[in-house]
Amino acid sequence: MVLAFDEESQGDVPTTPPSHSGSGHRARLRDRLLNGGPEALADYEVLEYLLFGANARGDTKPAAKGLLARFGSLSAVLNAQPAALKQVNGVSDASVGALKIAALAARRMARSEVSNQPVLGSWQSLLDYLAIDMAHLTHERVRVLYLNAKNRLLLDHLAHDGTINEASIHPREVIKRGLDIGASALILVHNHPSGSPEPSRADIHVTHRIAEAGRLLGITVHDHVIVGREGQVSLRSKGLI
Repeated sequence: MVLAFDEESQGDVPTTPPSHSGSGHRARLRDRLLNGGPEALADYEVLEYLLFGANARGDTKPAAKGLLARFGSLSAVLNAQPAALKQVNGVSDASVGALKIAALAARRMARSEVSNQPVLGSWQSLLDYLAIDMAHLTHERVRVLYLNAKNRLLLDHLAHDGTINEASIHPREVIKRGLDIGASALILVHNHPSGSPEPSRADIHVTHRIAEAGRLLGITVHDHVIVGREGQVSLRSKGLI
């Protein structure tokens, strides 16, 4: 018997789906990530890889390059607001989630480096943590790091969102909080959204007032660190405390 098939019936014959054209590229990126060391991937490739989970089969390179073009750096992308991220073509809610969980993991890892050892003996770890957490904020934030007698972190306290001055940061309240938790010392931290970490007169003045209040009640102000996109400045290292 001869079986005949017309063109329409041939369309019903099961066929093997074509392989994804980008699967080889993804495998090569993964191999470089796992075997090539910390500098194996360019910044856009890091973003490309992060976006894989949000786009299982599509090409994530255009979105990755678009994000870098829009925000300027990998750290700026990871710290950008969700609404701003979604303005980039190809970036979905799932994409934003993938970027934000990576940023959160970086913060948690940096914070653990600070929490698990004396702060003054791991100063660079502290600066790294503060840069990750605060350098790209678009508003000014003031934090007080309270330390125990061994200079370990007791409390990372968010003191104020807004411009630093005595109206917003009351020296007596800063010191009182330290007394309440048994702190022996503290480090003031705030950021400059302008990017430059150079201290203003108000920064210096309020630091002196808090240090004076601390001396009277036995709490040492070790430093005041100002964080900006251009770096960090220590008022103690500049001889201002």
